[in-house]
Amino acid sequence: MKRPRQQRPHGQGKGPDPLRVHDQKEFREALSKLRGKRSYQAISTASKGGLSTTTISNVLSKDALPSRDFVAKYLPACALGEAEQERWLACWERLDGQPTQPGRPAWPDGRWQGLLGGRRARLRAGLAAGVVLALTAALVAWQNHQSDQDHFRDQHCGTSSRDLVTGPGGECTGVTDGRDGAAVFGDDLKPVMKAIGAENSNVIDGGDYVTFAFLTPLSSADANSLTVGQYVAELEGAYTAVEEENKKDSRPKIRLLVASMGSSEQEWRAAVDHLKSVKDGEHLVAVAGLGLSQQETVDATRELAKADLPMIGDLITADGFDATGAVDGKGPINGLARVALSNTDQLTAISKELGSGRRTAALVSTQVTPNGTRDLYTESLQKGFRTIAGLKKHLDPNSDFAFDPRGGPGAILPTISQNFCNTGKTIDTVYYAARVKYLPGFLDALAQRSCHAQPLTVITGSDAASLDPKIEALHTTDSPITVLYASFPSPEQLRGPANPDRGLYEAFVKDFTAPHHDQQFPARHLTSSYWAIVAHDAVLTASTALHNAAAHGAGPTALPNRYAVRNELYALRNDAVAGASGHFGIDAHGNRTRTDTIATVHRLGQALPKPTG
Repeated sequence: MKRPRQQRPHGQGKGPDPLRVHDQKEFREALSKLRGKRSYQAISTASKGGLSTTTISNVLSKDALPSRDFVAKYLPACALGEAEQERWLACWERLDGQPTQPGRPAWPDGRWQGLLGGRRARLRAGLAAGVVLALTAALVAWQNHQSDQDHFRDQHCGTSSRDLVTGPGGECTGVTDGRDGAAVFGDDLKPVMKAIGAENSNVIDGGDYVTFAFLTPLSSADANSLTVGQYVAELEGAYTAVEEENKKDSRPKIRLLVASMGSSEQEWRAAVDHLKSVKDGEHLVAVAGLGLSQQETVDATRELAKADLPMIGDLITADGFDATGAVDGKGPINGLARVALSNTDQLTAISKELGSGRRTAALVSTQVTPNGTRDLYTESLQKGFRTIAGLKKHLDPNSDFAFDPRGGPGAILPTISQNFCNTGKTIDTVYYAARVKYLPGFLDALAQRSCHAQPLTVITGSDAASLDPKIEALHTTDSPITVLYASFPSPEQLRGPANPDRGLYEAFVKDFTAPHHDQQFPARHLTSSYWAIVAHDAVLTASTALHNAAAHGAGPTALPNRYAVRNELYALRNDAVAGASGHFGIDAHGNRTRTDTIATVHRLGQALPKPTG
């Protein structure tokens, strides 16, 4: 006898009936039908930023039960009322834990009493053994499901997000808005990641917002320990700018994504590809941070430029690493700006500090990263030492030493140091065009060379700002060594009476050290490095362009797009940005203006020796 067709209860909407869904495959198919003729973009927009088009496509196409969080966001975006949503979520609960193969029984997770009740009649009929087998099979299926989930989480930084990936040594890379777990990038970053997640939840609830991404190499040796503490301060500074901008009576608000490229930026492509894929669905209008002056960063910025995304670098200092693209000669990098001081800005300031006396300078340089890719920061420093008039005149052509970090700096730097004693000339200055990570070992080698009593001045770039000023080699009386580098003013100088913009810095310090959703950022992070300042100012530059675009836009409720933000970015002239480092603007090539008033020479170690002539 043909069974009558089951009718949906009165008042329920049209579309698939969750009561007719028997397995995970049918559930996904039913969700797809539920959106009707709506596009993924329409569903994404209706979810108010909760779901990107990429997420919707990936979830509905993969062979797995969608997460409850996805379903809870997807259903209202399909215009379902609360009662209908409850029925669909009840269906999800019934299927949760079911094997992915269709046709298998959908055992409710942890509801054995209900299962036994439904089978009671057959149990009474003598099928107890069959039920035991069924229960055993269900238990095995559930255990396999849990094992699969555990394996997935192990591969994705302990989360259920495909956007995060566990790499060698437990290092986590990828993209998150902070709500996937505060410890994904290491314990040191937990406070700022908690704050980011909480702030983003508030912003999303408000509805009127755009998205910024902060792209950076959050280098960690393992999942619990960060090797470079500067990255903590950098992300804290970036977040502080977002939080303070969101407190203002301006629109739209800013949601912040954190995109980690991992150690040495080796996973830059995965992070950038993700940002490109969500630029429309999540209304991504700017990318800040960007990493260091090396080949991976250039490649990343060129890819982001293809997606028409505005970019504001906080740490990139290599000459020509701007909108001109002169850094590698491969054409313009449209949309790129930066708030850092260029290497030429830095070395010019040092050349003035040296005065007109006569020196004999050796050059020590490296041109590649530990990855074997071009290190554009060190290339640019080397070029500056050879071309800036106040520096190149001191170079000794016979004292030019290059090394490859892949060959072991600990072995070659002592050899180079001893060579300074064997040139036939008195080497009193060293131009160091290499990374700060090798500088402590180099200073130790200089202090142990046979002519160590000869005073020596080491000149380098702003990377040296992270050098520990207490290292022994800088305080050994029988081997006087001085290190000079140029960067932003010190915290004491920024808050001092000589700084006309000290009020801006003091306001930043107050904001940085205030509670952030019950989290606290240590004040020492502002004195141990300048990275918090430049990260803050990079994000502030993006937000200034954003709010200018909103003010000049099509209407009081329209969201500025990335093209409008990019237009405003290059119109930030006449000290339009009120940064923690002072007022500045952005010139036609995307470089920071007023660098001559901010570039400051810093000295570590012994007093600067007087030149011989």
